[in-house]
Amino acid sequence: MLLSGLIIFEVLNHSTSSWADEDRLLSPSRLEMFVDELPDMPKIRGFDVVDGVPKSKLLNIGMFKKNWKFHRDLPPTPVFAYGETTESATVPGPTIEALHGIETHVTWRNHLPSKHILPWDPTIPTAQPTTRKGVPTVVHLHGSIGEPASDGNPNSWFTNAFQQVGPTWTRKTYRYLNRQHPGNLWYHDHAMGLTRVNLLAGLIGAYIIRDPNVEAHLRLPAGDEFDRTLVVFDRSFRTDGSIYMNSTGNNPSIHPQWQPEYFGDAIIVNGKAWPKLTVRRRKYRFRIINASNARFFRFFFTNGLRFIHVGSDAAYIKRPVSSKDVLVGPSEITDVVVDFSKSKSKSFILANDAPYPYPSGDPVNEANSKIMKFVVLDHPEVDTWRIPKQLIYYPKADLADAMRTRYIAMYEYTSDIDEPTHLYLNGKPYEAAATETPKVGTTEVWEVINLTEDNHPLHIHLGLFVALEQRELVNVEEFKDCMTKFNDAIRCHIGKYARGKRVKVPIHERGWKNVFKMTPGFVTKIIVRFAYLHSNASYPFDATAEPGYLYHCHVIMNLKSVGENMASKGLALIFELWK
Repeated sequence: MLLSGLIIFEVLNHSTSSWADEDRLLSPSRLEMFVDELPDMPKIRGFDVVDGVPKSKLLNIGMFKKNWKFHRDLPPTPVFAYGETTESATVPGPTIEALHGIETHVTWRNHLPSKHILPWDPTIPTAQPTTRKGVPTVVHLHGSIGEPASDGNPNSWFTNAFQQVGPTWTRKTYRYLNRQHPGNLWYHDHAMGLTRVNLLAGLIGAYIIRDPNVEAHLRLPAGDEFDRTLVVFDRSFRTDGSIYMNSTGNNPSIHPQWQPEYFGDAIIVNGKAWPKLTVRRRKYRFRIINASNARFFRFFFTNGLRFIHVGSDAAYIKRPVSSKDVLVGPSEITDVVVDFSKSKSKSFILANDAPYPYPSGDPVNEANSKIMKFVVLDHPEVDTWRIPKQLIYYPKADLADAMRTRYIAMYEYTSDIDEPTHLYLNGKPYEAAATETPKVGTTEVWEVINLTEDNHPLHIHLGLFVALEQRELVNVEEFKDCMTKFNDAIRCHIGKYARGKRVKVPIHERGWKNVFKMTPGFVTKIIVRFAYLHSNASYPFDATAEPGYLYHCHVIMNLKSVGENMASKGLALIFELWK
């Protein structure tokens, strides 16, 4: 399948405000922590109930420019927000609650202005309307097992009122089948070259597939009070409240604006900077989504309270796992239960100590080491929720089922000043013909070789996978030289080099996932399944249809990631399924 690239010769019409005025950058120390209550995002039911029977439902969800209050003492911030109306639009957007087996149809409507509110780099291949007006958008439901036409291909973008559309755009209304196992997903913008700025502007939201037939007996915390989604991300602001984004590139002579990562010092949870939540002395469930562009979080409680893991990404794990901390990469979801009856303190902090960039970057500071505050009520309660010994069992990943092994190499390229310029998967640009062509219903082993200096959270659309092991490369520079020359792991004798220390996959991450953190200088073995987990049923759609599916790194600010990576300079490729 040949894919055409987009070459940008002219600057897309964008905001004319001064982005380089760093004197107006707001110090996070000027914002008092823990003054805003944690909001619950609006919920939209993705199904109707007619005479007691659930039925498919059509939703109309728009993208609007509006002002949003991230903090009590911060002026309103111009954002792009999802919602059914301008007034009800939020950052993050409404949580869509779907029901297993009942289709949800969504017409995503672009009501955005002709100019963007953030800077972007025209040297990066980007969605470009012929009129050079309008903000291209397209929505990807992250973790969905669905048809290609509703997957949010980066070239399926559209502008306000569908006035301009991308080369692979085919439909106004997306169909989400919801036939997969229950779990946590999230939706976000996916437009070619603009994903990083569209997400920074606010185009993110949660999506949950529920299945009472298999979940009710678990008796995990339920209901709006005890089952909470936490969408966590970082932002920096100017003194006028607007989102700050450095408009000077790390290689300004090559990419005038592009930077490898985005890191903000204000940590936002459900649209509020460092919020607080008062909780009762009982169990709560938190579905935590890392919606940051590049920041990893290693969450822990300052009072030593533990996380009880019940799910990872879009699937339950086999049995609960307890841990004192949890590392969550960009786009990953961790599903945990916290028992506040075990807290010996009346208040404590959900904190973070992950360096940025991860794993060898700067240590956290006073601002980005704090996430939110919990205040625990004194009165003890009878807790009706429980943590079962067993959760949901899915078939084990079996190497004997694998039809073949593929080698996926991550390369990073630098300029004369040793600054990153672009990254490739398998040495190929996005528009190259598909080289990964798995068959529907099959299982494969992918050996992912990270030859870069950073950890890359690899996301595979449609497919689900289990991470089996991570093995360190020895004599990595020698191996990298060979791979750079030949781009062939077999020819370069990977077995000779992938024999360093073995790092075990954390127990709570040994289930079926759609994102996994690829450690630099390691080979990570994953087993990928292109079929449902919970049944032997075939996909009820043609997964071999155009425009195919992507796999990519999810460091969104980066050429390594969604948007920029979906172009001639990024770490993403299309894979094509065969019957």
